[in-house]
Amino acid sequence: MQRRAASLRVVFGIVALDLIGFGILIPQLGVYGVKFGASPFTVGLLISVYSLMQLVAAPVLGRLSDRYGRRPVLLMSQVGSLTGYLLFAFAQSLPLLFLARVIDGVSGGNIATAQAVVADITSPKDRAKGMGVIGAAFGLGFVLGPALGGFLGA
Repeated sequence: MQRRAASLRVVFGIVALDLIGFGILIPQLGVYGVKFGASPFTVGLLISVYSLMQLVAAPVLGRLSDRYGRRPVLLMSQVGSLTGYLLFAFAQSLPLLFLARVIDGVSGGNIATAQAVVADITSPKDRAKGMGVIGAAFGLGFVLGPALGGFLGA
């Protein structure tokens, strides 16, 4: 029972961190885009490439987690997110910004793996509660991320 609760906390933390990281950059993407001479359309692409890469990567990460285990995939995706954020922070060109968003988007495809962890560790009776934990992490990330991005960017 304690192990399940600890696993749910870890999943909550991973999902919340992913969504805070996604949201924290939203207010800054326009600023960075203008800095590198991007058009409004290009800034829109810069924002959307993350979600596109999540869409592509989620099934791949899911298969990898079935084969190698959930924990290694979640850990590697966190390392990938860190790599994407560091590249974004030190990018000196628009193509590097895109590469950073691609790396982070692929890493952000771990949401499906996090959901699989919840499905693995909860009984059918408690599964909705476990998925609610993921929903709460989403909500927290979507609220805190842009707020932090706007505050820190100011």
